[in-house]
Amino acid sequence: MKFEPVIGLEVHAQLKTRTKIFCSCSTQFGAPPNTHTCPVCLGMPGVLPVLNRKVVEFAMRMAIATGCRIARESRFARKNYFYPDLPKGYQISQYELPIAAGGFVEIENDGVRRRIGITRIHMEEDAGKLSHDPDRPYSLVDFNRTGVPLIEIVSEPDLRSPEEAGIYLRRLRAILRYLDICDGNMEEGSFRCDANVSVRPEGTAAFGTRTELKNLNSFKHVEKALGYEIQRQQEVLSDGGRVIQETRLWNPDKNRTTSMRGKEEAHDYRYFPDPDLLPLLVDAGWIEDVRKTLPELPDEKKARFVKQYDLPGYDAELLSSSRELAAYFEDCVRLLPQPKTVSNWVMGPLLGLLNSSGKSIEASPVSAADLAGLLTLLEKGIVSGKIAKTVFEAMAQTGRPAEAIVAEKGLVQVSDASAIEEIIAAVIAKFPKEAADYRNGKTRLIGFFMGEVMKATKGKANPNVVNEVLVRKLSE
Repeated sequence: MKFEPVIGLEVHAQLKTRTKIFCSCSTQFGAPPNTHTCPVCLGMPGVLPVLNRKVVEFAMRMAIATGCRIARESRFARKNYFYPDLPKGYQISQYELPIAAGGFVEIENDGVRRRIGITRIHMEEDAGKLSHDPDRPYSLVDFNRTGVPLIEIVSEPDLRSPEEAGIYLRRLRAILRYLDICDGNMEEGSFRCDANVSVRPEGTAAFGTRTELKNLNSFKHVEKALGYEIQRQQEVLSDGGRVIQETRLWNPDKNRTTSMRGKEEAHDYRYFPDPDLLPLLVDAGWIEDVRKTLPELPDEKKARFVKQYDLPGYDAELLSSSRELAAYFEDCVRLLPQPKTVSNWVMGPLLGLLNSSGKSIEASPVSAADLAGLLTLLEKGIVSGKIAKTVFEAMAQTGRPAEAIVAEKGLVQVSDASAIEEIIAAVIAKFPKEAADYRNGKTRLIGFFMGEVMKATKGKANPNVVNEVLVRKLSE
C-alpha cells in the first residue's frame, strides 16, 4: 500500500522588541543568567502584566504579510501546565480568539507553486531555559527568556513532503526577516519549529494518527526528522500495527525519533481567559497604519528583479531570499548596471566564499562597492575572467580594492595583438606536430594552443584576441 504524508508546522518566532511582552525587562540575548527578570515575569504575587504595544504591531505586520484576517477583538488566555522553567505555573497565550487567522504562504517546489494555509497567528510569552547537568543530578534554570514575546504561526496540514516543509520554513523565515520583526536565528532559539506528521493511504481524505516532533533546531533536522518519522509510520501500518498519538524527540546524533510523552490536547491545558488582561481591541485605522509600514516582501522583490533587471526566475529567487542579499545585489548594480554579470558573481564566487567561511552576507569581506569595482575592470577588459577570480580571492583575504591588487601584482590583461602574435608564433614553433595536425583537420587542438598561450602569458592575455590570432596564424 502506498501512503501519503500529511504535515503541519507550528513555528515560534521571537519578536525583535527591546522589552518583554508584559514588562519592561530587556530581551537581549546572552546576558548572565537571571539578570533580565522582574516581579512581573517571575510571577510574583500582586503584580499585573501590561501589554507591549510593539508586540501587537509586529504580530499585525506578519498577519498582513501572509494575508491573514486580523481580529478586531482578541483575548489572552492562561495555558496551565507545570514545568520548572514556567515560574507562574501557566503561560500567557491566546486560544479561542487569536489576533489573526486564515492566511497563506506560497511555496514553489520543482516548478510547481502551492499555497500553504495558515490556520492562525497568535501572541504569547516564552518560558525560561533549563540546562541539564550531565554529571550531577540537577538542572539549572535561567529566567531571562521568560516573558520574551513570541508569535506562533500554525499552518494547515497542507504540506506533503519533508522538502515542502523545508521550503515553507525558509519562506516563512524570509518574510519575518524582511519585516524586521524576527532575526530568524535557529541556533539561539529565536526561530523554532514543532512538526505534526501523519500518513494515510493515497487517495483517502481522512487524516491518520499524528505525532508531534520536537527538538528541531535547523532546516536540515526538520527535513531529516520528518523523513524518518514518515518512514517509521509507514512501516508500523504496513506491519498491521497502530500509530500512537504522542510527542517524539528528534535525535540528530542517531538520526531517529524517540518517544517523549503522550500528546497533549487543548483540554489538558485548561485554557481560560486571563483575568489580568483586558480584551485587545484593534480598529481599522491601526491596521491601515501598520499596513503602510510593510516593506517590499520576497515575492514582490523577486517579481521586480525579473521585470526590472531581466533576470531568470532562478536568479531572482535566490537573490531575493534574504533582504540583505537583495540589497547587496542592488547596491552593486547601481555602480555597475550589468545585472546578469553581477548576479552571476554574487551567486557564484561571493556565495561560495561566504558558505565556505560560514559568514553571512552582512559580514562579507568583499563589499558591494568593491565587487562592482572588480567587475568594472572585467567589463573594460583590463583583467580577464580567470584573473578576476584570482583578484577576488585576494580581495577577500586582504580587504583591498581590485585596482590596487591588479596594479601591485601586474595583472593587467594583455590585449595588444602584436604582442600576443609574438607569443603565439613561439608557441606554434614549439609544437610543430600539433600545428600540422590542426591544419590537417584536427580543429579541436585550438583548445590545446589556447591553454599553452595562456600559460605562457600567465593568464593575462585577452582570450578573445588570442583565439582570433591563433586561428589566423594556424591557418597560414
